[in-house]
Amino acid sequence: MSGDGRIAPADPYAALRAATPARIGLGRSGDSLPTQALLDFQLAHARARDAVHGVLDARALAEALAPLPTVLVQSQVADHSTYLRRPDLGRKLNAESRRALAALAGEPDVVFVVADGLSAGAAQAQAATLIAACLPGLRDLKIGPVAIATYARVALGDEIGACLGGKLCVVLVGERPGLSVADSLGVYMTFDPRMGRRDSERNCISNIHDQGGLTIPQAADKLVWILREAMSRGLTGVELKDESPQIVLAPPRS
Repeated sequence: MSGDGRIAPADPYAALRAATPARIGLGRSGDSLPTQALLDFQLAHARARDAVHGVLDARALAEALAPLPTVLVQSQVADHSTYLRRPDLGRKLNAESRRALAALAGEPDVVFVVADGLSAGAAQAQAATLIAACLPGLRDLKIGPVAIATYARVALGDEIGACLGGKLCVVLVGERPGLSVADSLGVYMTFDPRMGRRDSERNCISNIHDQGGLTIPQAADKLVWILREAMSRGLTGVELKDESPQIVLAPPRS
């Protein structure tokens, strides 16, 4: 009810806002947004910027991944500014990393790569937990050393997997942050990894986070299903359709 005793009209956007985190029907104050909506937008924008400029704590991540062996690698990018401007350099290993991986080469079935991407915080917070959740479903497979990759783009996993001799490469990478979620994790799987693989030759699981996205257990179930199908069929990409059980997303946390 309004201050003069009249009944306020129902909010026509209430149902839509309950179904999506998108900014819908924010209203206005004069020719601008209401104060709260403006502050919420500025906070979301700040979180997205912080995510892009975040730095991966490789030592802490290696401890979280224990007892799995790990190896620290880096792309040909030398600093964060270059990383944002030169994605091509983020797809190639530097010489020192190639030597380190060559010393560990074998014939693992699966090579996990944890990459900072454009949200290091997402990889820091979720990657080790997701890998641990997958391991019980991969007991019969040989898991290679986990590569912790900095200044990394998705395609860096192709070279890492090839250097380690892996049959399958799984890249867990911080996704580009948006104004709804700044700490979303993505997973990219490539059978027979090698440099030059196309995006159409990968399978992807995205939107892994606890704000209405895939939970860690849900993502682990889907990841294990795809990995097993990839190993059975000898391929990934557009020819491997995700036919795992349908997942119902939880509502965003308040």
